[in-house]
Amino acid sequence: MPEVELPAAAVPCRRIPDGALVDADPTPGMSRRVAEHTEGMWTGTVDTAPGAVTGWHHHGEHETTLYIVSGTFRLESGPSGGDVIEAGPGDFVRVPAGAVHRESNPGEEPSRAVIVRCGSGAPTVNVDGPAAPG
Repeated sequence: MPEVELPAAAVPCRRIPDGALVDADPTPGMSRRVAEHTEGMWTGTVDTAPGAVTGWHHHGEHETTLYIVSGTFRLESGPSGGDVIEAGPGDFVRVPAGAVHRESNPGEEPSRAVIVRCGSGAPTVNVDGPAAPG
């Protein structure tokens, strides 16, 4: 009997337990774990150790939103990395598609964020650094 595709409204919701997340998208200085990666969406977590500074990277065509669960989250972007934001528990951080950036944890405790990326292509591209001011 041929497989029948269910309409979206009939597809059941499901739970993805923490133990089901797997290591993903390596960038030096952070640990990403993916919960799900489909054609249009990537979801997971990122943990950054106290004092760690990640490598420079971008997320290609993916628009990214992070929700900071714990710790201190710093993000550098823009020309020469001169635009700096800090976020903490309860904050959201938006990273536009293609924005070269790096993260760090200037705090004394590990940081954790939940990530949702919408887009297609490679979810992480490691690069040498941001462009210098023009």
